Amino acid sequence: MSIVEEIALRQSLRFAFLLVGGGAALIYAAFLCHRGPSVIKSVVKSIPMPAFAAAVGVSFGAPMVVVALILSAVGDLALSRDGERPFLIGLIGFALAHLVYILHFWALSGGILTDQLVAVAAIVIFAISTEFWLAPHTGEMKWPVRLYVLLISGMGITALGLPGMTFAVVGAFAFMASDTILSLQLFRMSENSAWQRPASVALWLLYAGGQFAIVAGAGWATPLF
Repeated sequence: MSIVEEIALRQSLRFAFLLVGGGAALIYAAFLCHRGPSVIKSVVKSIPMPAFAAAVGVSFGAPMVVVALILSAVGDLALSRDGERPFLIGLIGFALAHLVYILHFWALSGGILTDQLVAVAAIVIFAISTEFWLAPHTGEMKWPVRLYVLLISGMGITALGLPGMTFAVVGAFAFMASDTILSLQLFRMSENSAWQRPASVALWLLYAGGQFAIVAGAGWATPLF
């Protein structure tokens, strides 16, 4: 196989994996995200992030993005099950994914903090506000949740410094929005609330769409779009 043929094959595989991941994400949003735990739910939920990771890895993308996506997949699988232990595993998986994204975004920005002070201030105010509307309702999970809030806020701030990577910035804030909805769903919303189903759909679309946008914008040296 010539170099040109190998490059063509890798590019074809990249788009094939992206299509598989995107298709599985849409199926999950339409039919499964609002349902209770099941084998099929866990299987379908576990497809998108590894597929996105494969798309990045097979086409010489950023290793840090691959790691973040795999950690996110661990979180997806854990949160597809009920119970405190799966929740804690999922929280750790996503927290580590946010940390990896922070390091990746920081490296891409050349270690330079954004000068968008209004946006940074808004993120800081949001983080502080969770002490009033979220922390008092988290029980024994208060400190893990506080650490998680710091990490998602750090991801948002470092994303603001990305040089011309609009998709990645949008993706980072979509990821933050999905985490916010998840926190409301878990700690402030009753299990029988009429908002549970729309919240589950919005959460998943923001999360999966945000991850795809991060991949498209910061997964390779040149943005996908």
